[in-house]
Amino acid sequence: MKLGLRLSVVLLAAAPLAGLRPASAQLIGHGGPVRAIAVSVDGKTVLSGSFDTAAIRWSLATESAEQVLRLHADAVNAVAFLDEARMATAGADGRIAIWTAGRQQPDKVFEGHTGPIVALAVSPDVSTLASASWDRTVRLWSLLDGTSRVLEGHSQNVNGVAFTPDGQSLVSVGYDQTMRVWHLTDGTSEIAKLPAPLNAVAIAPDGEIVTGAADGRLRMMTPDGKESGSVVVDATPIVALVISHDGALIAVAGISGSVVIVDRRARSVLRTLVGAGMPVWSVAFQPDGATLLTGGADGKIRRWNALTGDTLGSNLLGTPTDPLAGYAGDRGAEIFRACVACHTLSDKEVQRAGPTLAGLYGRKIASLPGYRFSDALKRMGIVWTPETVAKLFEVGPNAYTPGTKMPEQRIGSAEDRRALTEFLARATAK
Repeated sequence: MKLGLRLSVVLLAAAPLAGLRPASAQLIGHGGPVRAIAVSVDGKTVLSGSFDTAAIRWSLATESAEQVLRLHADAVNAVAFLDEARMATAGADGRIAIWTAGRQQPDKVFEGHTGPIVALAVSPDVSTLASASWDRTVRLWSLLDGTSRVLEGHSQNVNGVAFTPDGQSLVSVGYDQTMRVWHLTDGTSEIAKLPAPLNAVAIAPDGEIVTGAADGRLRMMTPDGKESGSVVVDATPIVALVISHDGALIAVAGISGSVVIVDRRARSVLRTLVGAGMPVWSVAFQPDGATLLTGGADGKIRRWNALTGDTLGSNLLGTPTDPLAGYAGDRGAEIFRACVACHTLSDKEVQRAGPTLAGLYGRKIASLPGYRFSDALKRMGIVWTPETVAKLFEVGPNAYTPGTKMPEQRIGSAEDRRALTEFLARATAK
């Protein structure tokens, strides 16, 4: 799979810590790692972005997807709520899309960055959107008229950005080991040089700045860029952090697969939450300051009580009945199980990261209405049949359908390919 994000780390798989039970998944629908999570002001809705190029708007009341947002040609690295109805998504394709809930197309698209966008921040008065990019710049976008302003100074990738509580300044952090405080009214800035590359930043209600670095350390900074404390939270790089709305807690995610809860004022680790043993890419608090959402490399979103470490949610609608339960003992169904994360067999189910396979045979490639296919696929003349599906998995998606976002995978056994195509004939017929 093309991840679309490299930060300053090497991905390492990590096993759950001994004696701790991994959390069960709550929201399932993405076909790749969940790179970004945002929670609405009322705490009822979640927006997530993934390496699968999609963003999903979720209802926490039903633990189900309400809308899939598709525009980006690469990983969706950052998401944000502007208000209860409007949202922003940004991707490795260098574009920002502004959406209204329920609409299938964005209201507007901002373009200007020449590298992947990896972080977004919304000003307190919701008039301005800030974006951090690997083109080494920060951009400020007017949400009123779409005009933009470029902030230059970082010498390497910019990985994080956050507004101060008064909206008068903006803080950015980068791989160049610097934190910059940009004063937006007079154009001046302060620069703090830190000992390690910086991957994330958040600002508490009282103005304290918290940075997360590749050395696994949180550093607390004063509004003028002076270090005021630090906490070692991991032996591996920090890739995401968030501060609770009341400023009491910091949740820190890293590639080790754990999430560390820090008491910000005491500068101490309270507890460690352990998920599925894979890197955790994103974290977000709900307004209550206790409920935490985490997005993992397994494409799943989990909910926790950060105060107790308990997992939350009914885990019913978020993990639906096994769609293959009726095919027990079917070899083709077992082969297809690897595809369930991205594809449904019925068009009555909520769309996942990939198009539904309902009515697959006889359909021309990239012709399904309502799904955003790449231009490369649209130009192909392939019609899906048992023979073409078998060929897809014999030579691999990259060779057979160049331009696809489908993860590379092959089925070496002709017998297994035949079992799969026969299963699809039974399971996807309308």
